[in-house]
Formats: sequence, structure tokens, C-alpha cells
Amino acid sequence: MSHSVSQTTIAAIATPPGRGGVGVIRLSGPKAYSIAAALTQQDLPATRFACFRRFYDAEQQVMDEGLIICFAGPQSFTGEDVVEIQGHGGPVILNTVLARTLALGAVAAKAGEFSLRAFENGKMDLVQAEAIADLIDASSQAAARSAVRSLQGAFSNKVNTVLEQLIHLRLHVEAAIDFPEEEIDFLADGKILSLLQQVQHSVSQVQHSARQGQLLREGLQVVIAGKPNAGKSSLLNALAGNERAIVTDIAGTTRDVLHEKITLNGLPITLTDTAGLRETGDLVEQEGIRRAIREIEQADLLLLVYDLSGDEEPLQLAERYFAEHIDRKRLILIGNKCDLTNLTPALSDYQGFRHVRVSAKQDLGVNSLIDCVTAHAGFHPAEDTFIARTRHLDAMQRTQYYLAEAHDQLTVFHAGELVAESLRLAQNALGEITGDFSADDLLGKIFGSFCIGK
Repeated sequence: MSHSVSQTTIAAIATPPGRGGVGVIRLSGPKAYSIAAALTQQDLPATRFACFRRFYDAEQQVMDEGLIICFAGPQSFTGEDVVEIQGHGGPVILNTVLARTLALGAVAAKAGEFSLRAFENGKMDLVQAEAIADLIDASSQAAARSAVRSLQGAFSNKVNTVLEQLIHLRLHVEAAIDFPEEEIDFLADGKILSLLQQVQHSVSQVQHSARQGQLLREGLQVVIAGKPNAGKSSLLNALAGNERAIVTDIAGTTRDVLHEKITLNGLPITLTDTAGLRETGDLVEQEGIRRAIREIEQADLLLLVYDLSGDEEPLQLAERYFAEHIDRKRLILIGNKCDLTNLTPALSDYQGFRHVRVSAKQDLGVNSLIDCVTAHAGFHPAEDTFIARTRHLDAMQRTQYYLAEAHDQLTVFHAGELVAESLRLAQNALGEITGDFSADDLLGKIFGSFCIGK
């Protein structure tokens, strides 16, 4: 990637808002060194050496003191001259020092602008840049490990390997087109078809790993629904391992939705407890039920809880409240309170739906339910899973579409030029992942979601 020379020097606070022992201000650009020298009124330390300095305002008064470290471009995070100023972590003093750097000629960095400059200067590709944000936002250890693997280039390497295969295939097809008198034989000799099938297989393998990585990053939206007092809140507490929800014997205790972020078998899950489904004249409870149904509409998975010790028929309950959302792929039936019956915890089939018997209060059968939920998501990440985003899966899906199109043009129509065009579109789609082919609006959307100072 070509080196991008920025005319401006950007500055931002790189540590989170709030009070702390240390706060960091980061500078990057052609004036980073001169601004830091004016701020400290001293010569700068040697590259990559930390030195104690005082930071002065325009009236030569000391604002703060701390460490300063210089990183000369291109051997820096952004590829430009970078200075890190480490002072005390109070918001007032950090903003005062930042304001002084702006007065000395820096401009306030936009969200993700440091990472964008690193991308533009060829210090990292788009997947690695996104992995920085994903590492910061990781909601589980598995997600953090996967983000680190992406940051170190594991995902990019896999994509680039497939891109090399695709380029090699395109060369064969172009050669067939360049020698038209041999085109029919060349296209029909099986070599190009074999190479095409290898590329399709390679994309499928990367797709599978990326789906696992997407689940690690985005997790699963799971909603618990059922009639009042069926044990929904007890089940939430059993899964979450704490007393987040209020558990009482009074029907209709939960009037609003409760959200709990948890990790089950390494899979991040947003678990939503909803108001009990029943006919009621209570306006507040009616609104709670409306909100429950809205959550159900948006869920990846619905856990419908019913009382095994009562006479409830779960599918009738589902039909009554959310008939249009009954989906065998999305609905798991949970018979709760098996400790009050002669039934034991078990996994089974109920009229084609997955069914789990549990006792949420006694913590019986809950592990089987957890296995059922993660199996539903198709979640079984290998140790080398890398973090992935929806846009990566979309790019791979379009790549597969164009490869399938190329397969038809080759095997059905024997049309070399059309095969070549489909392969070109496939390469462009796959190249979007690492940033080989990226529209400016896509870059703005990606880096605009980063933290300021990153």
C-alpha cells in the first residue's frame, strides 16, 4: 500500500474518560516532535526512550509532569512521527495539556484516525485495523484471543492465500482467452475447473472460520419468554450465575425487559428476560408484554419456559402470543420445575421442537440447556479462530456467488470472457476484506466506529 503523507498533526487523549493514575495523550504527524518540544521546552529524548519532562502552558507555568516517548516514522504505529505524553489521569489536567498541543498546531483527531493513518501508510491492513477495535471491545477471553490473532495477521493470511489461488486461476483463464484457437480445448481440459473448485473449497473453509469469529464478536441475542411464574427469572439467574432478576412468587414481577450479558461455553450472549405472557388489565404490565413480543421478534433464539408441574401446553402458548415467530430453528421449549414432578432433567424432541427439562432453582439440567443453545448457534470455535465481522461474511458470500457464476460459465457455456469477468468480480469482493478494494465511504464507516485516540 502506498505511503500517505499527512499534512496535519493530530492529537487526542488515548486513555479512557475518568480519573486514573496515568493518562496518555498521543500526537502523530509532521509537527509531532516540534509540538512536543514546545510543550516540554526541552530537547526530546532519543527515539523509544522514556524521559521525565514537565509540561508548560503559554505563560510558562507548569501544567503537569510525566513521561514522554518518541517514535520516529515510519517505525511507529501510524507510520508517521508519533509522540506519547504520559501525565496524570485526571480529566481536567489531560484536557488542559491536550488543549495546549492544539494551540501549538495540532488538530483534534477524529474517531479511529490514528488507525486510519496506520492503514493508509501500509502499517496494517483493514482486517488488522478492525481487530484493534474488536480487541478493545472483546466481551470474553476467547474473543480477545481471536482478535489478537486477527491483529497479528491470521485472518489476513488466510484471505491472501485464497487471493493468490484466485489470481493464479485468472492467469490460466486469461491465457486461454489470449490463444482463441485453443480456447475450447483449454477450457475443457479440466485444469481450470480443478483450480476453480480448489478456490471454492478454500473460500468455504475461511467462511466457516469467519462465522465462528463473527459469533465470538457479536454473540447471540437470546430471549426468555413464558407465562408469569414459569421460572423465567430463575432461569436467567441460573444461566447468569447471579441474582440479577427479582425472583418472587408474585405473578407479573417482571414488568420490563432485563438484559444480561453473559458467556456460555465461550459464546457471548445477550440474555433478555421478559414480562410474563398473560391477559391482564394492568396497563404497565400490558406495555411490558408488548415489549416482550418486540424482543422476541428480534431474537436469534427464543427460550419458551413453561411449568412442568402445571397444565401448560407450550405450543398453544406460543400460538396465542407470537404465532408468526414460531420457527423450529429459533425456538427451544424449556419445561421448568422438574424437581416438583417425577420427571428427570433431559433433552428430548417435542413435536419437532428441541425440548429441555430443567429445574432452574435447583440448577438441574441447566448445563444441557447451555449445550443446546451453543449447538443451535453452530458454535464450536477451534483454537485458531479469528475475529470476524458481518462485512467479512458478506464479502465472502459475494465471492462464492461470483465463483459459482464462473463455474456455470465454464461448465455450461464454455465462455472464457465471461469466466474471466466473474473471477475478476470474485477477486474484488474478496479483496474488500483486507482493504485491497475499499470505497472511501466504507473506510469512513469502519474507522468512525473506533475510539477517539485509537
